[in-house]
Amino acid sequence: MARCGCGGGQCNCAIAAGENVTLSGSGSVANPYVVSATLGCEDVRPCLSGTSGVDYNPAPGVISADLSGQAGNNRTLGSDGGLFVPTGSATVSVGRGLTGNGSGANAVKVSTGSWPYACSADTNGGVVVCDSNGRLRSEPRGKITYQQFFDSRDYPDITVPAAQNTVADTFSMPVTNTDPCRDAFVLVEREADVYFVLPAGAGAGAGYAGDEMYYLRNSGTSSIVGAHTQPPRCWPTRDCSRRVRARLSGSR
Repeated sequence: MARCGCGGGQCNCAIAAGENVTLSGSGSVANPYVVSATLGCEDVRPCLSGTSGVDYNPAPGVISADLSGQAGNNRTLGSDGGLFVPTGSATVSVGRGLTGNGSGANAVKVSTGSWPYACSADTNGGVVVCDSNGRLRSEPRGKITYQQFFDSRDYPDITVPAAQNTVADTFSMPVTNTDPCRDAFVLVEREADVYFVLPAGAGAGAGYAGDEMYYLRNSGTSSIVGAHTQPPRCWPTRDCSRRVRARLSGSR
């Protein structure tokens, strides 16, 4: 390496072998001396180093990317010398309903089955949502509640009304919807014991809410005592409130 010192109008330079040093200028204020030296590569290489993803070989002076040898690394050098991750080399661990390896040709996706119904999944399929903890959730489970209501009433003997479908008595019962997500669909079944005393030539019928379900006529010459029926009846009803009241009526 050339080392030069100038003073008193003179310059002294120490020149190493292989260095090319030139001196120009007259040394005046307007035209000072200029020393130029061409250094060899071996003089520069000791100043360079490689780190953090850069590999440096000082012998040939080559600087290159430092590719990790850790297992699972898919980055490589392409045919043009640039960094390259080949399509299909990306890998992820999947399971529990996920498939794919994360590559462009095999993306990670949910493993699903085929829709087995004649209706369209677009309009009839359920929903899957992500909860506040990042877990997938399906629609809420359905709930079934069974409630019984017994109402025992004693009546004195009354004459069967002459007009058909005359209401003899009514009752009501509250039904609580235990599902916090859906409207209630209520099925109500009612049974009532009915006893008739029918003189000769008399007839009587019984039913619920104007629907006659039982009728008997005495066509004999003596009274029929204790003619009995216990007809059941089921009503489906729906209401948008959280409590559903089914108000039913029947004849006795």
